Amino acid sequence: MKKIIIIFCLSFVLNTVAQNSLLQSGPMVGYCEMTEAKIWVQTTTAANVKIMYSPADNVKEIQYSNEVLTNKDSGYTAHLVLDGLSPGKKYNYVVYINNKKVNLPYETTFSSKKLWQWRENAPDFTVALGSCTYVNQPEVDRPGKPYGSEYEIFTSIAGKNPDIMLWGGDNIYLREADWDSKTGVYHRYTHTRSIKEIQPLLARAQNFAIWDDHDFGPNDADRSYYFKNVTQKAFKDFWANKSYGLDAAQSQGTFSTFNWGDAQFFLLDDRFFKSPNDRVTGQRTLLGKEQLEWLIDALSASKASFKIIVIGGQVLNSAAKYENYETYPEEKEYLLSEIEKNKVRGVLFISGDRHFSELSMLPRPSSYSLYDWTVSPLTSGASNSAEKEENKYRVAGSLFMQHNFGTISFSGDKDNRQLKLSLFDKDGKELWNKVITKKELQ
Repeated sequence: MKKIIIIFCLSFVLNTVAQNSLLQSGPMVGYCEMTEAKIWVQTTTAANVKIMYSPADNVKEIQYSNEVLTNKDSGYTAHLVLDGLSPGKKYNYVVYINNKKVNLPYETTFSSKKLWQWRENAPDFTVALGSCTYVNQPEVDRPGKPYGSEYEIFTSIAGKNPDIMLWGGDNIYLREADWDSKTGVYHRYTHTRSIKEIQPLLARAQNFAIWDDHDFGPNDADRSYYFKNVTQKAFKDFWANKSYGLDAAQSQGTFSTFNWGDAQFFLLDDRFFKSPNDRVTGQRTLLGKEQLEWLIDALSASKASFKIIVIGGQVLNSAAKYENYETYPEEKEYLLSEIEKNKVRGVLFISGDRHFSELSMLPRPSSYSLYDWTVSPLTSGASNSAEKEENKYRVAGSLFMQHNFGTISFSGDKDNRQLKLSLFDKDGKELWNKVITKKELQ
């Protein structure tokens, strides 16, 4: 009898190991709506993938997603649609590869969007955020001290149990060995996405992303980058945003929007349409006319209490350095003036890129003050000189130069709604916080 038990246990372990070996990375929760959600999975080779899911309060109510055969052209990634959901419910889900269950040591859950309008106060929820993720690969990295470290920060983020994780750009760092070939681009995404520390966060929070230069191409890359359609395809293959750009083929840019509770998020693309830094003639642009007008239209039409604009580079920093929006003065002034002229309420900018964190506040005599919260870096090298930068709008005490991440907690009834911005170190210890009420953004 003992031999039979041992053989059974050994067989189970071997089957589990064999099955899990087909899972390269993920699962990752993408967007979640009231009746539909998307789960992303990457396999190590071509394989059939599907998701089994059920409400947490009724595990017998089992449903299955569509089945996807992964392929090399898309980096063996699968985007699986889970439909037939009920609003405001927590769901458990399980990955199946080649019709066999994948056993994972962490929670795999998601929650459908709540139907609260006309019924009750907006739900409280928490968004985590950060930018600049560098995962070392010594054979292709630059010589010297490793640029990436302290990957345990992702475990700390997962420990805050956010409803949403916003990846604020430079989510991978394309190297010289990567950006001239599709093989290199897809390798870099796979290499970064596969670290063990990141998996529990991907598996139970909605994940939305923008890109910046190091996801898009070489350092400071712009619209002239000849491989941008390849890196855009990789971005779409490895993330699960709801949409990308405006054209029917979704082939021009990666900007999009989504909403959760009483907040609408605007995910901007500061690379695809950006003019070259060294070009002297022509209009100097960061977002481009089409995206800029889409943003102003969308902000003007939005009924959300809070309008969170997520962009790679800083918007309000007064220092005209690197690729801050201050180096695009005409376009920046146009955007800010249109927000004011159209009486857009509740705007908060979220930015990354700079390898330090700070809050900038722009006073406006005829309207509410605008805020831009920069949160960076997650695992890449941190700045050691940011305090010398003359940002006249920096909020005192908000500057930190170390690995960090942030959360935005939305809470309170409709008359006392507020945002709490909290910054944490790699271990999840709070470094700083600030509360901004809805009334302050009106």
